[in-house]
Amino acid sequence: MSADELSEYPLGNTPAEDDRLAWQAARFDPLTEKFFRAAGVRTGQRILELGSGAGHVAMLVSRIVGPNGEVVGVERDAGSIARARVRVADAGLRNVSFTQSDVNDIPRGDPFDAAVGRFILMFLEDPVPVVRSLSRLVRPGGVIAFQEVSWAAFLARCSQLPLCFTITSLVHETFQRTGADTEMGPALPSVFRDAGLTAPLMSSTMLLGNAKDLATWLVDLFHIMRPQFEHAGLSLSKLGDVVTFPARLLSELESSDGTIGGPDLVGAWSTSPPDISVS
Repeated sequence: MSADELSEYPLGNTPAEDDRLAWQAARFDPLTEKFFRAAGVRTGQRILELGSGAGHVAMLVSRIVGPNGEVVGVERDAGSIARARVRVADAGLRNVSFTQSDVNDIPRGDPFDAAVGRFILMFLEDPVPVVRSLSRLVRPGGVIAFQEVSWAAFLARCSQLPLCFTITSLVHETFQRTGADTEMGPALPSVFRDAGLTAPLMSSTMLLGNAKDLATWLVDLFHIMRPQFEHAGLSLSKLGDVVTFPARLLSELESSDGTIGGPDLVGAWSTSPPDISVS
């Protein structure tokens, strides 16, 4: 099956994926918050958040900017927006709103102080024009900051652990077959440069640092992406019995003393050129 026949976003926009993202966000958010603060996101700012999904990153940013700030999330899937709005209402946040739009067609309005995103550029066919367009939505000198992944080192760290390497390779190959750039993190400097931004400052950190969390994360990805594995004709035989797979994976990861981590989170931030008009 070709990449065109597979889902555009291999993880889908289902309630099950929403639950997985909630669990994931609880662990990624401290790393992302530290990155956004280093990039210059501050109290009272107006922030554009790209690829909101079910709203986790928008809510994280809302805590940084506080009640006097504003977060506008952009998401194309109506179901995800509906769940995000419920989550925001349940949290009592009044400074977060969502707009349904493709990232290539975000409506113009009052300029933002920053545009941010997590794990969004890797799924775009061409992130350069999207980042370039953000320069026209962010005030001159405003921040553009993205946190993306790098799978290469993760695959290398898993190479001596058969189950970890097998499931990680399945996820990695499925992402690539659907057109995702699994090395978008290291590619961020070239994306920023080609979009007309100055060379970004960079950060890198390891994702999920203990065996239990990493096993849970990989097993959840397995369940969510299993239909994609099968549709792509990828063999699951090396995983053995899928019923006992979670327990066997955890045992294998525990033997590594938690040194495997996960995909590296690579962040880059730069500023909107001063000569970009936002009128």
